[in-house]
Amino acid sequence: MAKIAIIQGHPDPAENRLCHALGEAYADGARDAGHAVTTIAVGQLQFPLLRSQAEWDTGADGTPEGLRDAQGNCLEADHLVIIYPLWLGTMPALLKGFLEQVLRPGVVMSQGEGFPKAQLKGKSARIVVTMGMPALAYRYYFMAHSLKSLQRNILGFVGIKPIRSTLFGMVEQASDAKRQAWFDKMRKLGRAAQ
Repeated sequence: MAKIAIIQGHPDPAENRLCHALGEAYADGARDAGHAVTTIAVGQLQFPLLRSQAEWDTGADGTPEGLRDAQGNCLEADHLVIIYPLWLGTMPALLKGFLEQVLRPGVVMSQGEGFPKAQLKGKSARIVVTMGMPALAYRYYFMAHSLKSLQRNILGFVGIKPIRSTLFGMVEQASDAKRQAWFDKMRKLGRAAQ
């Protein structure tokens, strides 16, 4: 049994968003397979954005009180699932601000002399991105630049691997049958904790 933390990165807390439905489908599949699931709804959290190097360097002591449970859930999880809509070619700013607060130096990487050492080895991740454009255009024409940055520069840097991704494109035009196929896929991924 795996411990899974689903980071619901859509900044709109309204439950009628596709990202929320995809996250619920993943959670349903994971629970059916006996995995422990925690969902962190970033759009429902209140926290300040980091504005200086000094704020960033405060480690776990600097994590806002409202994010400590979320941070603990991420650190305890064996597998992270990050779900968000593609906005202006990348993740929404609120999700980026959340990751900056939760994945601090001294928490997910060592602080001190020399190159930081990753502290989250042994964890895996799945990144799920929804978008209005075709997923193939994002992956091959735009080279999935923001996805690769999240994989390599954030998650990979702190030791998480493997990191897998799932892209859902043309979401506004998707038929009910297409959306159902996406939900089925997410349930299957949840059962496998991948």
